[in-house]
Amino acid sequence: MIHSLFLINCSGDIFLEKHWKSVVSQSVCDYFFEAQEKAADVENVPPVISTPHHYLISIYRDKLFFVSVIQTEVPPLFVIEFLHRVADTFQDYFGECSEAAIKDNVVIVYELLEEMLDNGFPLATESNILKELIKPPTILRSVVNSITGSSNVGDTLPTGQLSNIPWRRAGVKYTNNEAYFDVVEEIDAIIDKSGSTVFAEIQGVIDACIKLSGMPDLSLSFMNPRLLDDVSFHPCIRFKRWESERVLSFIPPDGNFRLISYRVSSQNLVAIPVYVKHSISFKENSSCGRFDITIGPKQNMGKTIEGITVTVHMPKVVLNMNLTPTQGSYTFDPVTKVLTWDVGKITPQKLPSLKGLVNLQSGAPKPEENPNLNIQFKIQQLAISGLKVNRLDMYGEKYKPFKGVKYVTKAGKFQVKILEATSSIGRHQLEAAHFNSKGKSLQVVTSLLKQ
Repeated sequence: MIHSLFLINCSGDIFLEKHWKSVVSQSVCDYFFEAQEKAADVENVPPVISTPHHYLISIYRDKLFFVSVIQTEVPPLFVIEFLHRVADTFQDYFGECSEAAIKDNVVIVYELLEEMLDNGFPLATESNILKELIKPPTILRSVVNSITGSSNVGDTLPTGQLSNIPWRRAGVKYTNNEAYFDVVEEIDAIIDKSGSTVFAEIQGVIDACIKLSGMPDLSLSFMNPRLLDDVSFHPCIRFKRWESERVLSFIPPDGNFRLISYRVSSQNLVAIPVYVKHSISFKENSSCGRFDITIGPKQNMGKTIEGITVTVHMPKVVLNMNLTPTQGSYTFDPVTKVLTWDVGKITPQKLPSLKGLVNLQSGAPKPEENPNLNIQFKIQQLAISGLKVNRLDMYGEKYKPFKGVKYVTKAGKFQVKILEATSSIGRHQLEAAHFNSKGKSLQVVTSLLKQ
């Protein structure tokens, strides 16, 4: 299945490679670099690239590219899911999935990759099993290993390896028993120049942090579970119970894990929490133009919208911009032509705006089209789809755990188009970009393979 794995940073440097079956030359990554140059954004690099002798399947996580080399046809989502599992494992072991963390723990990285993949096929991918096989790095363990010459590899077979519940180790004990759930939703949307919604979709996940003693059996129910589409489950969930009652019943893994991921695709259920008033104009045979944008709350359910950032890729003829923000601060990079406006928090009493002059190259023709606005934001304690947890019940243990649920809504690929764009083109570009970053949409795989 997977022959080789290359880890590439944003500068295009291959800083780690691992081969399972046979050594594949680094030159195979040249096809990936060509696709990266053609993509307008790092997240828009095609996740599946066909070469004369190989397939390159990649993901982009935490400013790193995980590029796998495949010699035969395999389901792309299978490989993408495994690559995300590798990135999640690095995050779990080292606290972050960054180039520095991987280089500092390169021995453990190779040990993990050797256990996770056997002759190119996934073997042990559960965090609890891996932590019994290979101990997570600590300062004390590093000192002992350097003195004694020992490694982090365990001496015994993990208890869960041969169990029918491989995701949970036996004999778990905690002084404080806690169960926390984070409902995180991302809005992907394309808004046209009149403010109408061309495309809107919600991608959501429920992340869990479970620290419970013994072998608890949990049941999580929702107020309105019927609005969820394309639900992807952790292996611990009993699927028949979900099909019949729309209740999540499971024996949880120990620690942090992703319980489910889901999609809300019905556009009438997707509330757009912000609106943008914009006026960007360039005069014919003139070396200047006007720039004026205002952002405000729309359907925010009474919650505060914070962490707002507006990014605009200006035309190449723009030399500089002299703007005045009523709130926050802005930067303009004359090399990349990227304008970034850090707005912060919106107060309905005074809407933030950014306006001023745009300086163009003298004698250059007027730009054929206006730029698009990319918006990032976050809303705490709100699931924009309306999803709400009803209750969490525990069976099999006598103690009463502390339970908590947190909701967060944030922008995914949220774009405001200044000019009209066809719905099909905008939708395809957005889905392809979202597939590359999360790898959860089967429809996109079909469209990519048809190209």
